[in-house]
Amino acid sequence: MKRLEILKTYKIYIGGKFPRTESGRFYPLENKQGKHLANICLSSRKDFRNAVVEARKAFGDWSNRSAFNRSQILYRIAEMLEGRKAQFISEIVFQGGTNKAAEVEVDLAIDRLVYYAGWCDKFTQIYSSVNPVASSHFNFSVPEPTGVVAIIASEKTSLLGLVSVVAPAIAGGNTCIVLASENKPLCAVSFAEVLVTSDVPGGVINILTGKSKELHTHFASHMDVNAVVYARDNKEEIKVIQQTAVNNMKRVFVYDTIDWNKQESQGPELILDTLEIKTTWHPVENIGSSKAGY
Repeated sequence: MKRLEILKTYKIYIGGKFPRTESGRFYPLENKQGKHLANICLSSRKDFRNAVVEARKAFGDWSNRSAFNRSQILYRIAEMLEGRKAQFISEIVFQGGTNKAAEVEVDLAIDRLVYYAGWCDKFTQIYSSVNPVASSHFNFSVPEPTGVVAIIASEKTSLLGLVSVVAPAIAGGNTCIVLASENKPLCAVSFAEVLVTSDVPGGVINILTGKSKELHTHFASHMDVNAVVYARDNKEEIKVIQQTAVNNMKRVFVYDTIDWNKQESQGPELILDTLEIKTTWHPVENIGSSKAGY
C-alpha cells in the first residue's frame, strides 16, 4: 500500500510560542506544478492583536538591553541559520526556486544578519550629535527605539525579504510583528524555529502568515503600534495604510522599490527609519560668557 505523505501545518509564532491561528483557518500552499506542499495558517485580526500585546511586553526589556547584547543575539541568529542552511535551501527549492538561487538567498540572509549585528553598537555614533545652542546648556540629540513595529514583508522572496526588514528594526531596539510572504511562507516559519534557539526573548519578533488584504488595515489602525513598514508594491494597500496610520500619528515606511538581493538594500538608514530622536538639554557654566581669564 502506498504511504500517504503527512503534510506539515506551519503554525504562527507569537511571544516565543507556536500557537495555532485563532481563526482555525488555513490555506494550502502549492508550487508552480500544483503540488500541495503544506498547510499555512491564515492569521486573523485577533492573532495580530495577541502579537501586539506580546511585542509590547517584550519592548521594555529588549530596548533596555545593551547594544552589544543585541549585537550578540543577532549574530547568534546568523550562526543558527548557518547551521540549518540545507533546510532553508530545500524549502526555497520546494517553492519553485533553483538550487543556485536558493543558496544565494540563504547566504545573503545570513550575511545580512551579521551586517546588522555589527551596526547595533555603532549607529548611535553617526546619528547622535552635540548641538550648538545660544545659552548655557549642552544640547544632545540621541536616537531611541520607536516601540512596536508592524511589518508586511516582501512577497518576492521567502527568507531574505523578511530578514532584511526585521533585522534593522530589532537592531535599533524595537520589537516587531511581521507578516510573511503569502506565496512563499515556508522559510518564515522555519526562521521562527531558528529564533527559539538563538537567545531572542519571546515577543521581540512575532511572525504571522496569511493574506495582506485581510490584515494590512489592522496593521495600520492598531493604536499600540508605533510604526508600519510595508515592503510590497500594492498601491491600493499603500494608500490605505498611509491614510489609516494618521489616526494615531503612526509612522509609515514604504519599501516598494527595493531589491533585497542587492547590497545597496542594506544600510544603517534602515535602522534610523524606526528610531526617534530624543533631544536633551543639560545646564552648564558658560566659561566664555563669565569672562574667565588670568
